Amino acid sequence: MTKQRRTGIAGAVACVCGFALTDAAQAQSAGSLTLSVGWLHVAPQGHATPLTVESVGGQPVNQTLTGTGAHASTSDTVGITTEYYVTDNIGVAALLGFPVKVDLIGEGTLAKYGNLGTTKPMPPAIELRYHLFSAGSAFRPFVGLGVNYTWFTQVQATNKAFVEGSFGPGGSAHATLSSSWNPVFELGASYAITKHWSVGSNVNYMPVKTNLTLHGQTATGTQVVSKSTLRLDPVSVFVNVAYTF
Repeated sequence: MTKQRRTGIAGAVACVCGFALTDAAQAQSAGSLTLSVGWLHVAPQGHATPLTVESVGGQPVNQTLTGTGAHASTSDTVGITTEYYVTDNIGVAALLGFPVKVDLIGEGTLAKYGNLGTTKPMPPAIELRYHLFSAGSAFRPFVGLGVNYTWFTQVQATNKAFVEGSFGPGGSAHATLSSSWNPVFELGASYAITKHWSVGSNVNYMPVKTNLTLHGQTATGTQVVSKSTLRLDPVSVFVNVAYTF
């Protein structure tokens, strides 16, 4: 093969590769819509304040149970994100995830019980993202700022030993967790492989706080109401594959 021919082939390959990379990133431009699906790992960072017995039999008590505490377990699920590009650099994204069971694990004097109960949080969010570089760049880091609304379903006190230890043999209990609005902070990046397909990852943080109310009842029917504030403060890692329409 002659030197001239080799140079010609190398030039052609370089042109094709350059065109592919440019064409791949052009899909992430004003008016396009991206759907991302992947692995979502949620790691709560906060803890619960000690339980405070507010009332017994309807009478105020306000007694703090010193040494009691708890934290939420980590979880893994399927994450889904959609993003509409308002301009080449600004997008509006909706962050979703398949519901997953989260355990409330005892700490301090409650550590001996292990898992105290379970719930399924629902934490959808919407945010504004700013993507660095031009629409013609394959690699595009971004920052995001948004708002989240978290509520909880299937809140259950599942540990019989904990319930009986708190309300006596034959006692029962059920719990509720309050919903809340929270800010969302995000950092991430995507890399375009073809015009429509890309891979990406991002990390976000939500300072989520919820009020736990534990409604207990002794075997004789006496009602006991206890409360605690649980800070979840989850850090979430999302690794995904995306398709841009």
